[in-house]
Formats: sequence, structure tokens, C-alpha cells
Amino acid sequence: MCGRVLVAYASKHGSTREIAEEIGRVLRDGGLDAEVAEARLVSDVAAYGAVVLGSALYAAHWQRDANRFVARHLAALRTRPVWLFSTGPLDRSADAGLLPAPPSVAITTDPIGARGHRVFGGRLLADTPGLDPQVLATHPVGDFRDWDAIRAWAAGIAAALVSPAP
Repeated sequence: MCGRVLVAYASKHGSTREIAEEIGRVLRDGGLDAEVAEARLVSDVAAYGAVVLGSALYAAHWQRDANRFVARHLAALRTRPVWLFSTGPLDRSADAGLLPAPPSVAITTDPIGARGHRVFGGRLLADTPGLDPQVLATHPVGDFRDWDAIRAWAAGIAAALVSPAP
């Protein structure tokens, strides 16, 4: 057992936050003490035995808050189990679970030595406050998150942390 698990996220319009919250719920259901927090608000990761970090993707780049989280906590992240997720494709391309981390994300996250990275579909709603109208004109509207895949991925993390390999 790893102790507490931090699920940190960077989200612009709330979709990634909702995924992080579901991951936290699945981890708690799996017997772990999981805390979900905005990446920008986390000042220290010393109290956590494992970390799950996720960010929304915009133009194949992680949000600034996620990148800063990695920069601030890189030394600590290297010493504990870490899983990463990205959200954003506005289609079903992420459903098979085979999309790699975009190169811009890999540059930031490769030094962590994470146990895994998963890309999940994103969500774009026509009534999102503050959304640039150009985005609606050039991107499909809808919710492309595969909740079963998100839950299965989180359950795999829980299983790995509850019964770590010898």
C-alpha cells in the first residue's frame, strides 16, 4: 500500500477536472486515500506515496499549470509511482487507448519516469463560458470522454498501488 495518492490536474473548462475527480473516486473505491487538487494549488507532494497528474491538451500542449507542477516537483515525482493523463481529442481517436503523449508533453514528462500515460477524449460544449467563437467554428462539439476507459485505467492504478509487484 502506498499511502495517500494525489490526483492533480490542469483544466481550462472543467472537463479534465471531472476526469480527475472520477479517477479519485475510483482510487478511493479501490481502498486508497486519494485527494484531487488543482495542480497550481499543490505546494508539496511529500505527503503522497503516488501521484496521478493530468492536463487538458490545447494545440498538442499541456496546460501551463501542469508543466509548472512538473518543474516544481520533478525531484519528488522521480521517487514515487506516477501516472499521467492528457485530455483533449475531440473525436473517438483516444478510445482505443493507443494515442501516445504528444511530443511537447513527452519533453516535459519523460524525466519523471512515469509508469504510464493515457490520452482520453475531451469535451467541447457550445455553451462553455468564455469560449472563443472561432473554436466552435473549427472544432466538433460534443463529449468524447470514454468513462468506462477512464474508470478501467484508474482501477488498474488502484490495483498496482494496493498490491504492488514484488
